[in-house]
Amino acid sequence: MLKIKRLKKTLFTAFLLISCTLIAQTTRKYSNEFLNIGVDAGSFGMANAVTASTGDVNSGYWNPAGLLRLEDKQLSLMHASYFANIANYDYAAFAMPLDDRSAVGLSIIRFGVDDILNTTQLIDDQGNIDYNRISLFSTADYGVTFSYARELPLDGLNIGVNAKVVRRIIGDFASSWGFGLDAGIQFESKNNWRFGLMARDITTTFNAWSIDEEKFAEIQGAVENQNQELPETTEITIPKLQFGMSKRFLFHYDYSLLTEVDLNFRFAETNDIISNSFASITPAVGFEFGYIDMIFVRAGAGNFQNITQLDGTESVGFQPNIGVGFKYKGIKVDYALTDIGDQSAALYSNVFSLTLDWELFR
Repeated sequence: MLKIKRLKKTLFTAFLLISCTLIAQTTRKYSNEFLNIGVDAGSFGMANAVTASTGDVNSGYWNPAGLLRLEDKQLSLMHASYFANIANYDYAAFAMPLDDRSAVGLSIIRFGVDDILNTTQLIDDQGNIDYNRISLFSTADYGVTFSYARELPLDGLNIGVNAKVVRRIIGDFASSWGFGLDAGIQFESKNNWRFGLMARDITTTFNAWSIDEEKFAEIQGAVENQNQELPETTEITIPKLQFGMSKRFLFHYDYSLLTEVDLNFRFAETNDIISNSFASITPAVGFEFGYIDMIFVRAGAGNFQNITQLDGTESVGFQPNIGVGFKYKGIKVDYALTDIGDQSAALYSNVFSLTLDWELFR
């Protein structure tokens, strides 16, 4: 009897998870969140505070205007595991200058959970348990971004745009296509201060879902007294802004220190430390110490959130990150450990990335 109760609880949990994943309101605070995680272990080590300083192949994600600082073709690869290795996050990007005043890039992101147990058909119509009725499915989110950057007539001012295609799949239950645009600006002053502004989903990103009604009916039938209506089939991602300012300091020719402070804006009320009905703001700060442009040590803190404890009291949580990097003859290897010390609600993750300059193949 106890075993059957546990099985029913498992069925009910599976139903809730799938239903909550499928439900998409017209406009949501959190939508396509896998595109907000970030890329590149070097950037993670600085708590993603790179909007103004980014200037390599990964700029296609952080601020496409930074692609204009490329001197040659570059390729970037990254892998990270989330939620105790349950979810895998992978990224690949390629970028190249077109001429002295323009550059292009292409990036692909996949965030997926594979081999999920589907127990909705575990118990047949007669109440018998049949483990052969258990199947596996995967849920995966894909983002493909095309980037273009152009130098503007004003000295030090660059602009970039992203056109992105979003594909999301939840087993055989549902899938969606989405489209959106980003735009970014970078400006470098004569005294080497850099400023960056990145506007994500500037036109709102629209996702159109296709739901298998037969599969949805099977899920409803797996749990008693459940009669949920078919979820909405449209989902809209509201715009977000990232503003950053940075400067690199040189010491005795061999040593450098890159510093950056970013402000991340959402136009919705969230748990960010500054929040109202119009917008929410959370800061991020990052540092990168370099030696002879070969060895790098990084640290940063971001994702400052108001957290309600179990006893009802509130505290401020944040995500501290650290990282190291090594660059030699066109090969750059980076590592980051996120949420070191477990100061936020997020779980820590190990992130590895590799960047290759085309000069390596010459």
